[in-house]
Amino acid sequence: MDIINIHGGFLLFYIFLIILPFTSSDYASEALLKLRGSFTFAALLDSWETGTEPCKIWAGVVCENGVVSGLRLGHMGLSGKIDVDSLVSLPGLRSISFTSNSFSGPIPDFRQMRALRGLYLSGNQFSGEIPADYFTTMLGLRKVWLSGNTFTGSIPYSLGLLSHLIELRVENNQFSGTIPPFQQTDLTSFNVSNNQLVGEIPWSLSKFDPTSFAGNPGLCGDNLGKNCNPFMDSSNQPVENGIYVNATSKKTALWVLVASTLLLLLTIAGICVLRRRQEEEDIDVLEKGNLDDLNNKKKSSLGSRKGFGSGHRAGSSRRGSGDLVMLNDEKGEFGMGDLMKAAAEVLGSGALGSSYKASMANGLTVVVKRIKEVNKMGRGQFDVAMRDLGRLQHKNVLTPLAYHYRKDEKLLVYEYQPNGSLLFLLHGDRGIAHAKLNWPVRLKIVKGISRGLEFIHTELSTLKLPHGDVKSSNVFLTTDYEPLLTEYGFCSFINSAQAAQELTAYKSPEAILRYEVSPKCDVYSLGVIILEILTGKFPSQYLSNGNGGVDLVQWAKSAVSEGRAVDLLDPNVANNVNVTGVMQQLVHIAVACTENDPEKRLDIREVVRRIEEVDVPDEGICHHGMKTLNVLPSLSDGFGDPSMPPHQSSTFECYDTHDLYKKDVSVGDQSCRISFAFDAP
Repeated sequence: MDIINIHGGFLLFYIFLIILPFTSSDYASEALLKLRGSFTFAALLDSWETGTEPCKIWAGVVCENGVVSGLRLGHMGLSGKIDVDSLVSLPGLRSISFTSNSFSGPIPDFRQMRALRGLYLSGNQFSGEIPADYFTTMLGLRKVWLSGNTFTGSIPYSLGLLSHLIELRVENNQFSGTIPPFQQTDLTSFNVSNNQLVGEIPWSLSKFDPTSFAGNPGLCGDNLGKNCNPFMDSSNQPVENGIYVNATSKKTALWVLVASTLLLLLTIAGICVLRRRQEEEDIDVLEKGNLDDLNNKKKSSLGSRKGFGSGHRAGSSRRGSGDLVMLNDEKGEFGMGDLMKAAAEVLGSGALGSSYKASMANGLTVVVKRIKEVNKMGRGQFDVAMRDLGRLQHKNVLTPLAYHYRKDEKLLVYEYQPNGSLLFLLHGDRGIAHAKLNWPVRLKIVKGISRGLEFIHTELSTLKLPHGDVKSSNVFLTTDYEPLLTEYGFCSFINSAQAAQELTAYKSPEAILRYEVSPKCDVYSLGVIILEILTGKFPSQYLSNGNGGVDLVQWAKSAVSEGRAVDLLDPNVANNVNVTGVMQQLVHIAVACTENDPEKRLDIREVVRRIEEVDVPDEGICHHGMKTLNVLPSLSDGFGDPSMPPHQSSTFECYDTHDLYKKDVSVGDQSCRISFAFDAP
């Protein structure tokens, strides 16, 4: 009986296998015939007939193991509407091609087809804008062809999220704006030529030749051998003394010249009339013998002209778009003309725009942050937002000096910090500056970041994300390694879609799973940066696709739960038991900051309180007394004496503990970036 049951089971299984292809084939036939019915002209699809098998004789149908996996319907003169619902009902479909047909209108809603690997729509008449988040549900796409249509608007930023993308062709359209960042390392074919794109070509695309970008007069970059002027408007036209110059035809230029000449003549005439009236008023005053009134009038007149042509203060009645608005004049006042004359160099390009270093004639060096992905916030709202940022004063917050407003882009100006970003010192620099990132300095940086973030949370408490982008590239270091937080409060004036993709606050679990953001997201980001400082590893949380770096949050949680938190610590600084112990205290704080549940996560005040309790161990360190400081030379650092025996050390007078953290210990005339050993009393 058991044998009969077993054989019966196998029999049913084989019957299922035999029936399945026929059932699947019938279902595919029905779906494809529905698709054909949506076409206005489909004479070349006459092989698609009821009662026949799609995988055997139907034109343009590609199958694998009896399942429809692709449609190659290019060059068939098709037009009308593409019935996407019929395509969705084909679960095995991985590639669709409608190239070189006559389809028109907006791009069909293929977003339901999450399993697509190839989408080929080139050579049609599709038009209109493609939503920025159009491709966020099709993350498996490897090849996207949209060329030869009349698409307008920006290239969807969501194309940059396709981590498996190897081919992108959007040439011969009417796309405008800037090229979004593409970080895919496997991208081998890329073409955006013959559009209306402007701005700097992202560095990640520098491997492609100039033909990939040709036909876009507004583009610039090394690929094209065309230097980018950092102080250009969104249409990529140069700024001259705050006036934006548009490229026009000769005829238009002639009319502009004529109009300008007339305006100049009228202005001169007006000035002459005003001067004559002024002289008459002065004569009246003199005739009355009131010299004080005359002097006061002249002082008032001179005062009203003082600083003309430079940046003006926020809240001033001068709100022309051609100049800078000063938020902080402690470093002196300057205007757009001063920036135009400055020696500028590109510092880097990020998701929100590019940063430039500008050294002005007055000796001030600044960083200009150019933000392009901005929302439709009006001038008045933006002025208020910038005044809120400009009034922040804290030793660990880098306050903007000035800003410049345009509808499509903004410029923010900060004081330049020679030590650069924490990101660069941790991961990019292996010189003296990196060697100085010992445990006392790293603890100082952690404390400064937490204090600055608490201050920002207090002062910008009305924002759902007071900072929004806490990461090591947004922490700059002063000459004495005091951290300065920057790029805070941006969530209020950048596009929400761009914010969700680029700001680190949106990498928190609640933002990813439930699209919820709050100040606790900043705390999560703080936990990540603390782990980055402790481990010396680059966090995968900083990358859009998560590919690359180290998942520091998961690593830390696993290590702590298994009692091996010491394995996390950067061996460059965890060189003795005392330091290791206090570093592990910070590990536990960082883990508490990165709790998945925001309700269980620490708030910023509690984080600061706990971090302030962490201190440099006193044991073995000269503290308010004199002990022996042994300096162990390192030949790898280039400062050791080759004649010195391997275990011999040089003895120096000991510094006070706090002085040791602030000063360089020197061997002769060389900066001592070597290891220290402290003798017991």
